Amino acid sequence: MRFLPGMLMLVLMMAAPARATTDVMPFRNEAQEQQFRQLTEQLRCPKCQNNSIADSNAMIATDMRRKVYDLMQEGKSRQEIIDYMVARYGNFVTYDPQLTPLTVLLWVLPLAAIVAGGWIIVVRPRRRVRLRREPL
Repeated sequence: MRFLPGMLMLVLMMAAPARATTDVMPFRNEAQEQQFRQLTEQLRCPKCQNNSIADSNAMIATDMRRKVYDLMQEGKSRQEIIDYMVARYGNFVTYDPQLTPLTVLLWVLPLAAIVAGGWIIVVRPRRRVRLRREPL
């Protein structure tokens, strides 16, 4: 009898992980389940920086997975689902954002900085050397 409280505590501690919830989402066929997996891998969790909503345990990722499932059940296409998520959470939610003037600027500015830096390093010292060689 003296071990009963300890045994009861051990059983309760071991039973806690069994109560963990998982998303049960029945799919019509294997292709629909595969599409769901691909979509959840392509969408980023807004809270977990570099995790997809498939990998994240955050509440918002759970909500997003549920919404993807609901939209799929409504018959929405892959692009319609992605457009819905982008409209709701912004371009950050996709790992492959659409090409916009801002994204072009983000790609062009570093290249322009490298070219400008190269020009400063190579051309400006040559100009100074020429100025020193010219007689006054």
